[in-house]
Parts: sequence; structure tokens; C-alpha cells
Amino acid sequence: MSTGTIPRGSLAQVTSAEDAALARATARRQARGRLVAHAVLIIGVLIFALPIWLTLVGSSHDVSTVGRGDVPLWFGSHAVENYLSALLTGGQSRVARGVPVWVMLWNSMIVAICIAAGKIAISLLSAYAVVFFSFPGRMVFFWLIFITLMLPVEVRIIPTFEVMVNLGLVNTMPGLIIPLIASATATLLFRQFFLTIPDEFVEAAKIDGAGPLRFFRDVVIPLSVTNIAALFVILFIYGWNQYLWPLLIVTDKDLETVVVGMTKMIGGGDAQNEWNIIMATAVLAMLPPVAVVILMQRWFVKGLTETEK
Repeated sequence: MSTGTIPRGSLAQVTSAEDAALARATARRQARGRLVAHAVLIIGVLIFALPIWLTLVGSSHDVSTVGRGDVPLWFGSHAVENYLSALLTGGQSRVARGVPVWVMLWNSMIVAICIAAGKIAISLLSAYAVVFFSFPGRMVFFWLIFITLMLPVEVRIIPTFEVMVNLGLVNTMPGLIIPLIASATATLLFRQFFLTIPDEFVEAAKIDGAGPLRFFRDVVIPLSVTNIAALFVILFIYGWNQYLWPLLIVTDKDLETVVVGMTKMIGGGDAQNEWNIIMATAVLAMLPPVAVVILMQRWFVKGLTETEK
């Protein structure tokens, strides 16, 4: 062996040491990245969760404690009293007193379910017609539907209200629901999904003698279940959170939704407000959307991420 030549064993040891050092450096970088990612997520959760926590805690204290702004970070002893008062009476100092919160929750539930179901039903049928039927002006009708995405409710609210007045639907449950049950977004999403259905399915249905309605019922609907579930969650929350239209179309206290009713609990001055009851109402108003998301979470994620149909 000549002088200055590195033995093969030593070269292998040097290479192994370099690889180990590189692996340790990579592991440290990955650990730091995970630490930063978790720290950002924890901070985000705290930012979003802290107001909800304060509302939940405030709903368990008496009105004087909350009214002073001296809300502790732990629960008090008035939770049952506050929630029963909200559910059964709606509070004693409410501007629009006399409507229990359970009535407003029931109204909101009917509105949200009907809006979600109506949007899905109309969007399914309209997207099915655009994709699987050939008729003059088919794409013109689709673009007319699509263009309505540029017209939010606030832009068309005055003519819509005039139509409801002419039809005598002011202060009625149909007046709350009907103007909100058409959805260009859902129609677009269903159309894009229907375009992925193989033509072989259509041909097989024709060979079996299936008509358009049977093909829609036995093939299209079963394939669309996950999409329907995902859209139902989104549209239910959309219907539940409606504020401007229910505020405009309804003046009857018995038809108030919980979002509108909760704002009417807030009077002109702090002394008039039962903040503990308002916070209890806010917590009750959050429960149905949270329950829908939790119960349909698996279907919701599957409907948004599934690529193989």
C-alpha cells in the first residue's frame, strides 16, 4: 500500500459518518418544521377557540358578573338556570320578548333543512338536464345559471322582496325559504361531477331499457351520495346563518330565526342586556351546525376529496 492511500475500510467509515450526520441534520430540520407547524396550529386554535370558550363560560355566570365584564375563565353555577331561561322564555329584558329560544331554534332548523334540501334537489335536476339531455340552448341556460353567481342576495334583495309581497308570502315560512333554494354553485358542482360519469353507464342503461328517470334514480343518485352529503353540510350552515333575508321578510316574532332573534336580545344600553342569556343563546345556536358537521364529517371529507367515482 502506497503512502497517503486511504484504506477501503476507513473510506467506508467516513462515508457512513457523513451519511449519519446528514440524516441527523435532516431529522433536526424536520423536527423544527413540525414544531413550527404545530405551534402555528396551536396559536390558530387558541385564537378561534378563545371567544367560544369565553361565551361558553359566560353563559354559566349570573348577569351582574358578565355585565361588569368580569368573566372568569372557568364555569359558574348558573348554567342550568341561564339555559332554561333562554330556552323557555328568551330572557326577561329582551327587546322582542315573549319568544322562547327553542321556537327560534325550531324555525332556524326548518329553514336550514329546507334550503339545503331544496338547493340540492333543484341543482341535481338542473345539472342532470344540462349534462344528459340534448336540447336547443342547453349551454345558454347553463351560462344563465352560472352568471347568477355574480349576483349576491344583497343585490337582488329588493326585487325579490317585491315578488314576495306580490305573492303574499311576507311573514310566512315559504317566504323565508323559497327565494334561497336555488343555487348556481351546487348546479355547477353537480354538472362537473356528472361529466365524469362514463358513457358506458349511459349505454348500459339504454340497453337495459332504463328511461331517464330510472337512470337518474338508480345510477346518478347513488354515485352522487358523497357529493350530496358534502353539499348538505355546506348548505345547511348557509341556511342556518342567514340574517339579512329573514330580518327583512319576517316581522312576526313566532317566525324569527335564532340568528335574528339573538341580535334583538341586545338592547340600546349595557344595563338592558342579559349577557348571560345572550351567551347561552349563542351556544345553543352553535350546537345544530356543529352536530351536523360532526355527524357527517366522514361523508363531508369523502365528498370533497374522493376522485374515483
